[in-house]
Amino acid sequence: MLEFIIILSIFLKHYIDAYFIGALLLLNTILSFYQESKSSQAVEALKKQLAIKVRTLRDKWVLIDAKELTIGDIIRIRAGDFVPADVKIIDGSVGVDQSSLTGESQLIQKTSNDILYSGSIIKNGECTAVVVFIGNNTYFGKTTELVELAKPKLNIENMITKVVKFLMIIVVGSLVLTFVVSYIRGENLFALLPLMLILLVSAIPVALPAMFTVSMALGSQQLSKKGILVTRLNASEDVASMTTLCADKTGTITENKLSLAKVKPVLNFSEEDIYVFGALCSLEANHDPIDLAFINACKQKNIDLSGYEQTNFIPFDPKLKRTQSVVKFNSEQITIIKGAYESICNTCPVSDEKIKAELDQTVNEWATSGYKTIAISIEKSGKIEFVGIAALYDPPRQDSSVFIKELRKLGVNIKMLTGDAKPIASEIAKQVGIGDNIAEPQIIREAISSDAKKAYEIASKADGFCEVLPEDKFYIVKALQSGNEIVGMTGDGVNDAPALKQAEVGIAVSNATDIAKKAASVVLLEEGLGTIVNLIKMGRIIHHRVLNWIVNKIVKTFQTVVFVCIAYLITGKFVVSALDVV
Repeated sequence: MLEFIIILSIFLKHYIDAYFIGALLLLNTILSFYQESKSSQAVEALKKQLAIKVRTLRDKWVLIDAKELTIGDIIRIRAGDFVPADVKIIDGSVGVDQSSLTGESQLIQKTSNDILYSGSIIKNGECTAVVVFIGNNTYFGKTTELVELAKPKLNIENMITKVVKFLMIIVVGSLVLTFVVSYIRGENLFALLPLMLILLVSAIPVALPAMFTVSMALGSQQLSKKGILVTRLNASEDVASMTTLCADKTGTITENKLSLAKVKPVLNFSEEDIYVFGALCSLEANHDPIDLAFINACKQKNIDLSGYEQTNFIPFDPKLKRTQSVVKFNSEQITIIKGAYESICNTCPVSDEKIKAELDQTVNEWATSGYKTIAISIEKSGKIEFVGIAALYDPPRQDSSVFIKELRKLGVNIKMLTGDAKPIASEIAKQVGIGDNIAEPQIIREAISSDAKKAYEIASKADGFCEVLPEDKFYIVKALQSGNEIVGMTGDGVNDAPALKQAEVGIAVSNATDIAKKAASVVLLEEGLGTIVNLIKMGRIIHHRVLNWIVNKIVKTFQTVVFVCIAYLITGKFVVSALDVV
């Protein structure tokens, strides 16, 4: 439309009008190009992350770039390595951190015939593996494709379109009335072209994108002082209109670290014994989340372990499902075993049937509540004894429930997304007050391609989703958007990047992966929901600025149209020019 006005101005020899409007159009084009190039950097970050070295068997062991790997290559990976492709272990065992892919902090043990996914990090052990998938066919690569597919709706574009439509109705109505009166008078209708130019210019908010950019830039500066960095200018306005927030459980609602929730000792042992023996059967250097949970529990309870000396430590064995250590205390040697409840019961059976029944019942209750059960036994002077069990979980942040209530007061629905099993997801959702309707993502996968309306109904009614995959988050966001929801999405891992880019408001935290940060439109310097509440409040202040300008523009346009048309009908002259209107 602006291009048409420029051509019409040149046709009428109003060159200053044409130059001025053209300059504004060029400014808007430059700003749009800058925003688009900024968001496309997410894909480039994904490609750069794959540029790593890997030990490969090519007649002999050599170090090559990961991009040179082919299917069938034999590679060697060990602690600290970044997994360069989807590979199948053929020998050895490793502890792998998949948090950058799944968002969950728990260390996962992998052994022969298990698959290691590209993008994971090896925390302990080493193995030989064969490459099974490379490039876009890997779990990591599919995330790249989803980021490329993600195209968020820009709320400001919809706003400008609606404003222009409303103003055009006023202008077209006034022009029709003026043309009819001029025709009845027998006047030359071509003489009305300058009037059409003036009214068309008044109907198009030429300065809105520039005004919007200035308002967003000033708002971004204010947000940065509160620990909120805006990477896409219009995000601070979009957040004001946000109707639904999809919050990643780990790190946003919870603390993203395992903690001891409950302990249950047996026979002559105490709760402190469980903390002590659990910590002594751990190695802090391994950064295993379960080990760290016991060590941190002892620190929090000021339990002194200085009198104990750990002389031997055997890391977690995925086949035996246990960890073992040998400890010296007062010249006495103690062997401690820590692991899965069933595994410890097999090595150290509980002879008392009543106690065993109580333990079984407790383990089942904890599982229902979403806790992971760890059992501990010791061997001292040739006698094996069952010490007790402990419940582990990733606890909610203390302020999560408060900020969830505040978000709802602001009119924002919140939905929790997690890769955890349903019992864990349900328990966390219940504790923070999100709700108890936790759905499984398969129903969204099935509905999104065939029935968008049904997919929206499912997504809007659910309080959260469990066992989600990267593509599930992306499709949940799209399903909500199909119902005209303005969606916010929080995340920190590679798996969150597609959903972060697709959402109108993608929110990453400061410790997120580079891919997540580049895909997001907002980066929080502090974790938790509190900063998001501040973001919404500040966004609404910015939104009111833009809204006030729009209301003022509509009123002024109406005044201008009525004034110009009446003046022309009375005097037959144009009292203002197109440049005056701009």
